[in-house]
Amino acid sequence: MMVIDGTNKIFGRLGSRIAKELLKGETVVLINADKIVMSGSIEDISEKYMARRRIQPYQRPELKPKYPRVPYLFVKRLIRGMLPWKSQRGRNAYKRLKVYTEAPDNLKGIELTDFPGVENKGLKKSVTVLDICKKLGYKPKY
Repeated sequence: MMVIDGTNKIFGRLGSRIAKELLKGETVVLINADKIVMSGSIEDISEKYMARRRIQPYQRPELKPKYPRVPYLFVKRLIRGMLPWKSQRGRNAYKRLKVYTEAPDNLKGIELTDFPGVENKGLKKSVTVLDICKKLGYKPKY
């Protein structure tokens, strides 16, 4: 089992590495999903996902992709997009992914896995997943 801390990590690089590990058969637990960073301005990123949530007049709502507002479900859905979802291999890999906003009690003492090259080292335009989800309409309880 691989435990990864998402604090101040760039999502695209981290997500692709997680998808590769899942396809290899590894179980991956991602903690601090709301602190993952996406590059770009908050207006551009939030408009991209708001447009995906909107229903166009010619589209059937049941066929639209569902992008949740809750940060850990949002991250899990984006990682699902990096897996071959239409094959059984991709669906089984997705079942091995666990995403949390905080570390659960049973994972407190476990050693964290670190991927080199996925840290945020001073991106000029970057925004956290929590900020994106708040822009989409998420209301945190804390």
